[in-house]
Amino acid sequence: MTGRGGDPLNGIGFGTWAWGNQLLWGYEAERDDGRLEETFRQALSSGLDLIDTADSYGTGRLDGRSEQLLGQFAARLPATRRDQLCIATKLAPFPWRLGRRGLDQALQASRQRLQGHLRRVQLHWSTARYAPWQEVQLLDGLADRVLDGSVAEVGVSNIGPKRLAWMHERLAQRGVPLRSVQVQYSLLSPGDAKADALRQLCHERGVEVLAYSPLAFGVLTLSPKAERRSGTFLRRQLFNRLMPASRNLRTVVAAIAATRNVSMAQVALNWCRAQGTKPIPGVRTPEQARDVAGALGWSLRPEEIEQLTEARGQCAVRTPSNPFQSA
Repeated sequence: MTGRGGDPLNGIGFGTWAWGNQLLWGYEAERDDGRLEETFRQALSSGLDLIDTADSYGTGRLDGRSEQLLGQFAARLPATRRDQLCIATKLAPFPWRLGRRGLDQALQASRQRLQGHLRRVQLHWSTARYAPWQEVQLLDGLADRVLDGSVAEVGVSNIGPKRLAWMHERLAQRGVPLRSVQVQYSLLSPGDAKADALRQLCHERGVEVLAYSPLAFGVLTLSPKAERRSGTFLRRQLFNRLMPASRNLRTVVAAIAATRNVSMAQVALNWCRAQGTKPIPGVRTPEQARDVAGALGWSLRPEEIEQLTEARGQCAVRTPSNPFQSA
């Protein structure tokens, strides 16, 4: 499933994993919060139409900070603009969140941090590999919340094609649509065969595929000559691993970007869109939000998609797999 011919491409959302994350992204409240609110407003005005967060975003004492910031920023919007927001959070299936009502308290806490601006609730990862019974009960509980009107939509995250088919059927039996599945997907993401099967299944069943980390932690935005090293230890480790291995791929991305007079980020995002996914890149500055939104104004040609896909296949080192990704 490569490209979709004349079908209209998906939109683009944005993610807020970095908002409150000190360990990987070096977040500092006094330095960053004002700029993040400007980023939020710029993203909305530029047409980025889905905002992704999670109850576990934020490190240490800043746990939940991403939701808290989004709630504050949304509350300062005009009422008519607030009503148009599509904020989607993810609730973590921690071991102590048990039973059909195991996510109720977490849902209420997220709603409070977001000041009520919540449309879609997603199960953050699959427990199929170590506690499948927990996942069944939590999924049934989320369906309950849709049926009683507590939430408008339900989605899942880090789910493979086999488990997704089962989840889709279980929810459908109760008349609850599965709105989306969120998976790591980019020119540098792993698991090509499984990703292809998942996208095909979602295409057939009308489930939106949200592509997180579509820029591979920023690697795909860097020219093939770049020697950049990120500030945090974990990102330096990732860059040390990915930069040399992706040089040829980034050469192709950079060449297409130069020909089209666009950024490398826009090329990488539009490759994801051409595969039938909706990318949700993280944004931390207004400039990043404007650049990301620029990808909405154009699309890759079939030969460009083919060049990128071929270069991707030749890249032996990819971003790490999510350990909670189910089959």
